[in-house]
Amino acid sequence: MKRSIAGLVTFFIILTVLIIGGVAFFESVWSFPGNLDFIKNFPSSEYPIGSIPFMVIALVGTGIFVTIKLGFPQLRYIKHGIKVTKGDYDNPDDKGDLNHFKALATALSATVGIGNIAGVATAIYYGGPGALFWMWVTAFFGTALKYSEVTLAHQFREFDHKGNTAGGPMYTIEKGLGSNWKWLAVAFACFAVICSFATGNAIQTFTVSDQIYSEVTQIVGQTHFLTEKHTVFGNFALSVQQVINGIFLAFIVGLVIIGGIKRIGNVTGFLSPFMAIIYVIAGLLILVSNYSHLGESFQYIIEMAFNPPAEIAGVGIGSFLVMLNTMLWGIKRGLYSNEAGQGSAAIAHATAKTEYAVREGSVALLEPFIDTITICTITGLVIISTDAWHHTQFYVTRVDATFSGDLLNSSILTSYAFKQGLSWLFDFGDKIVTLAVLLFAVSTAISWSYYGERAANYLFGKVATLPYKFVYIIFVFIGAIAELEAVWAFGDAALGFMTFPNLLAIILLSTTLKKMTKEYFSIEHKEYKE
Repeated sequence: MKRSIAGLVTFFIILTVLIIGGVAFFESVWSFPGNLDFIKNFPSSEYPIGSIPFMVIALVGTGIFVTIKLGFPQLRYIKHGIKVTKGDYDNPDDKGDLNHFKALATALSATVGIGNIAGVATAIYYGGPGALFWMWVTAFFGTALKYSEVTLAHQFREFDHKGNTAGGPMYTIEKGLGSNWKWLAVAFACFAVICSFATGNAIQTFTVSDQIYSEVTQIVGQTHFLTEKHTVFGNFALSVQQVINGIFLAFIVGLVIIGGIKRIGNVTGFLSPFMAIIYVIAGLLILVSNYSHLGESFQYIIEMAFNPPAEIAGVGIGSFLVMLNTMLWGIKRGLYSNEAGQGSAAIAHATAKTEYAVREGSVALLEPFIDTITICTITGLVIISTDAWHHTQFYVTRVDATFSGDLLNSSILTSYAFKQGLSWLFDFGDKIVTLAVLLFAVSTAISWSYYGERAANYLFGKVATLPYKFVYIIFVFIGAIAELEAVWAFGDAALGFMTFPNLLAIILLSTTLKKMTKEYFSIEHKEYKE
């Protein structure tokens, strides 16, 4: 069966399941098999091991597997990855579209995004400070996954007659595992397209629009003609400001993505370092000013990762279930933050100019360290050390039921924490988060357009490129006016479905990967000189 026919059939099946099962079916991706009554309380209701989602086991388990099999590449090859990224081995005559730095910047601009601001806040909102620990665990083992998927994607990439690259897990699966696995490659590509519309697009633009709307309401109030919400249907209400946000964001993203991967690389190569530096400096200023609270913050993170409070005011739930909830939110948001194991970043890295696949894999090692271990940790510590985490559902239901402050979620919680943390310096710390949200989200949406475009191109050929970009721009607008719960739920589900084929390919090709790694590091690598 042709890829195009298989892709259409797969999309039809997904649409049919969505219509019949609704969003609730896709939400079950992150709870299966714990959502099944006969499994969730195994072996007992007090210690329901069966409630641990298969997705958690698959992600962490595969990460541990390749970490051990490859001999801890996240520790052994990190220095080499830094040298490659610096351009020490860059040869301009190598085939590819982007140099190592721009490939890393493009991948980072897709990963360093809303997950670092809104994702961390949401994990703490529902899972408490302990969720940050599980984000670290996901990042550490996820680094080995990132190395694996990028190396394989670069190894099995293709070139067209003009020398342009095409790579990613769909090519890894079909070329690495053989034509009998084409169905799995098609499934990955289909979910990559869907995920690009949701995780990489709508969630980003929703967060920007929500942040801008919040800022405008602080100036003009909620009854102004710009901010007053009007019911469109059911419980869905919309304001003029949200519509303006959607049009503006769609115009900006569309302006860049129509230009292709080289323009994307140029834009993200500037935006990624710029936005990260501003955000990190502001976060570090807060942590330095709150240094006396850092010890307590780390204590909260470690203690609540394994022993979160389970009972207050006579209302209780098993400690194991609370810990499981904390772990789940940490791993979900950890994956959303660094995308390790998902396979998306491999699409960008496959464009890198180098003849050595392992060389680009070593560059990818840096991503989870920059993204989750550094930036997400700064966000989490800011929220915890400023006591902003008291404004979360977790704090009210698990720590202090008498807390009467407003509950704050997503980027609004991070904004509040930055405003509180920088109040000693100036009164507009929250505006830094607004700027970061805007830059992070736009750069992420720009990069994800390329991921989805490559997946669509794999399925239907170049004829799909322009239609895909137009639909993508429409979803930029839709995300800006959508509702939080629906966008995150569908985005998480698409992310989960996209991850399974990639993890399976990594496991089945792990022996090949080990051989490639051994061969590459057995030779001497000299700096390139003209």
